[in-house]
Order: sequence, then C-alpha cells, then structure tokens
Amino acid sequence: MDYSKSKLNSVFWISAMFIAGFVIIGSLFPATFGNWASIVYEYTASSFGWLYLLAIFLFVVFLFFIAFSKFGKIKLGKANEKPDYPLFTWIGMLFSAGFGIALVFYGVGEPMTHFFTPPMQGVEPLSEQAARLSMDYSFFHYGVSQWSIFAIVGLCMAYFQYRKNKNGLVSTSLEPLIGNKRRVKPIKRGIDILAIVATITGIATSIGLGVAQMNGGLHSVIGVSNGTSTQLIIIVVMTVLFIISSTTGLNRGIKWLSNINLTVAIALMLFVFITGPTVFILETFTVALGDYFSNFISYSLRLTPYSGNTWVKEWTVFYWAWVIAWSPFVGAFVARISRGRTIREFVLGVMVAPPAIALVWMAIFGGTSLYMDLFEGANIAAAVNNDITSALFTTFQSLPLSNILSVTALFLIMTFLVTSADSAVYILSSMSSNGSQHPPLYMRIIWGILLSSIAGVLLISSGLQGLQTASLVAALPFTVIALLMATAFFKSIRNDLQTNSLEQKETVKQVKEKNKKEKAIPAAFQKNPT
Repeated sequence: MDYSKSKLNSVFWISAMFIAGFVIIGSLFPATFGNWASIVYEYTASSFGWLYLLAIFLFVVFLFFIAFSKFGKIKLGKANEKPDYPLFTWIGMLFSAGFGIALVFYGVGEPMTHFFTPPMQGVEPLSEQAARLSMDYSFFHYGVSQWSIFAIVGLCMAYFQYRKNKNGLVSTSLEPLIGNKRRVKPIKRGIDILAIVATITGIATSIGLGVAQMNGGLHSVIGVSNGTSTQLIIIVVMTVLFIISSTTGLNRGIKWLSNINLTVAIALMLFVFITGPTVFILETFTVALGDYFSNFISYSLRLTPYSGNTWVKEWTVFYWAWVIAWSPFVGAFVARISRGRTIREFVLGVMVAPPAIALVWMAIFGGTSLYMDLFEGANIAAAVNNDITSALFTTFQSLPLSNILSVTALFLIMTFLVTSADSAVYILSSMSSNGSQHPPLYMRIIWGILLSSIAGVLLISSGLQGLQTASLVAALPFTVIALLMATAFFKSIRNDLQTNSLEQKETVKQVKEKNKKEKAIPAAFQKNPT
C-alpha cells in the first residue's frame, strides 16, 4: 500500500469532516453553540492562561538566543542557495499572511478601547495616564511576542524541509523526539490533523474580524446595514475572490496581492502621519517604545490571581491563543517563502520587520485617535466602545479626504482578507497532502469553502466571542506541540553541528596524515616514482 497516499486521504478527510461537522452543528443550533462557546471560553482562559503567557515568553528568549548563537549561521537550505524572494516582497508576504487584518481592525480599536477601559485598576478612564497605558499595551500585543510563535513554527518547519530535505508537515518537525517508526505514524497523523483544525479556527477568527470591520466601514461610508446578512454576503464575495486567486499559485496571486497590501498600507500610514498630528505621533511612538522595553517582562508574565481582574484573560491571553492557533498556517507559509535565508536572517526578519511596521501603524492610527479625543473632543473612544468595527472609519471623519481614506481602507481590508484566506488555503492543502508544494486544486476549493463556512457560523452563532473561543480552545493542544517542536529543533541542530564538527576534525586529521606521509617520501621519488 502507498502509505503517503493513505496519509493524504486520512489527514485530509478526517480534518475536513471534523470541520464540516462543526459547521453543521453551529448552523442548526446557533444558540446552544453560542452558550457552549461562552462556557468553554471561560474555562480555558481561566485554567490555561498561564501556559499561553509562559510559552510565548520562552519562545521569544529561545529565538533570540538561537539567532545570535553559533547556530545563527546555519542556512535554511543548501549552502549556496539564495533566497527565493527579494526582501521587500518577503516582508510584504510576511506582513499580509501574518496579521494584516488584525492590525487594520485593532489599529484604532485597541488603543481607544484601553483608553476607555484602562488595563490597570486605579487608572482613571479617558485620562492622560490611560492614554499612555493604552499605547503601551497596544505596542506589547503587536510586538515581538506575537511574532515569536510564527517564527518558532516557521523556523522548525523550514529547517526540516529545506535543510534536512523532508516534507513540510508539523509532525515531521517532531521526528527527533518521537522517531519515524511505523508505530508512530498514527500519532503523526493526529498531530497534523490537530494543526489543521487549529489553523482553521485561527484563520476563521481573523476573517470574522475583517468581515465585521468591513461591514462597519460600509455602514459608516454608504449606510449599508450592519448585521449578519451583510457579513455573509461579504464572506461569499471574499470566497469567490480568494478561490480565483488561489488558482494562480503562490508566485502570482499571493505574491502580487502581498506587494499591493504592503504598498497601500504604507501609503495610508504616510497620509495619516502627514495630515494628522505628526509631532504628537512621533512623541507617542517614542514614549510607547520606551514603555514597551521597560515593561516587557512584567507584561509578558502578568496575571491577576489575587484580584480576580479579567482584563489579561480577555486581551493578552486571547491574543496569544489566537496567534498560536494561527501559527501552523503562518509558520508553514513563512517557512515556504524563506528558503535560502540563514537562521539569523530568518529570526531577525520575522521578529523585527513585521512588528516594526505594526508598531508604527499603532502609533500613527492610535496616536491620531488619542490626540483627537484628548485635545479636540472627538469622542472616538465612546464610539469605539459602542461599536469597535467602526473605530478606523470614525477616526477618518476627522481627517482630510475622509471618504477616500475610508474607501482605501475598505480596499485594504478586502485584499488582506483575500491574501490571508488564499495563503491559508494553500497551506491547509499542503498540510493535508503530505507537505506537497503543489497541492491539487480541488483540495484548495474544499478548504476555501469550509474556511468561509466556519467563519460565517461563528459570526452568526456568537459573534466575536465565538471567534475568540474557537481560537482559545484550538490553541491549547498546539501550544504543547509548539514547545515540543522547539525542543526537537534544538536537539537536531545541536547534533548536526556536533556531527559537522567531528567530520571537519576527521578531514583535518586525514590531511595532516597525508602531508606527513608525503614528507617521508624522498623528493626524487615524488618527482619520478618510476
């Protein structure tokens, strides 16, 4: 029997049937589904929040250690290979597939939410202290911690795929720990299925947020009704677009859209930066960056077991669970586009470039909205508290060319939705076809339909809370898997360096012995051995 073919069928069909069952139950019993989502969310966040926080902090420390150690020079590929994509395109693809939608959604929404309801007890809402704290936590949530899980999964998968010439599956990255015997094949299939389910829920959360924001934008700009019927129409349009894009392959549709996304995002940032409170934005960025570095460790490990405050659970724990759920997809995609780069280039590129763009975005959009509330009485925070999906568009109303800005933002949200879904469908198909870099079209179409369906069901049944619950629960088993992947990766690269070191020593020893023998032979004989 062709085992690889069997693996393809079992991983694909089991995971697809599980997600389809999830969609059917949510569609038939939305109220019950929503109630259970609330119960499961509360239990998971309360019982395992410590695990998410500790795991993300360890990933950050581990990655920077690896990057600046002797392991950083190892190339993710052959010694003479060059990167597949130029730097700008690579960063654009990282940014688009990573958290472009979330950044557009929360760029104004998060700072103004924290401004209205501060993260710390004893801080007066809508005060100067609340404003500073809101930017501080926004920087923290979109800094290196968020990208550490993408980097750790992507690094492990790229190393085994391009350095060790194995397939691009999550389970393959664990072989140094679990082996590759036939008896562990069911375990490996189970790991790949878990990775796919986690990926689906994580992406569905981001798609749901993007669709909700697009609906809010359309409502603000042209008065379209804000409800589930409009959101479902947006999902259908998005599905058609990303399925069309997915047929063009990685080097055309996703690549072109990623370049467009990054270009439009930068243009939008520059316009708001120039026409907004420029000096205030620069000062806000400087202060928030200082606060970010000063408070990084305390925020990374902050929990509230003594006070019972739920803020960390509702924000930081949810964020980390969300990115962990995303990580199989983003990690696999990052691995796929990073062939030919060294470990040091990979870590610094993934951990510095996208977070840097995110922090600048937060400073520009969040800083602009804070300035308008603090000094111009715009009441954006109150509007955001009433409807977070309208946050960005409410801010635009106080800027020049507000309608053009809103239309541009809507275009950006849609392209981010299409790019993220397109990339996700490609990676899901690859993960369920034994790591193939050219998965079949029918598989991409099936995953595209299921992905859109689960996002729609979560929005209908329980809205944003349902989206949060799906990510939080799916992330739990994958957190353990990611920790094991990091352990297996370190074990493998350490063994490789030791093996290479021994081989080099043996080669040097052989050369010395050869030279010694040649010196022992008379010179005349060496010139004329006959």
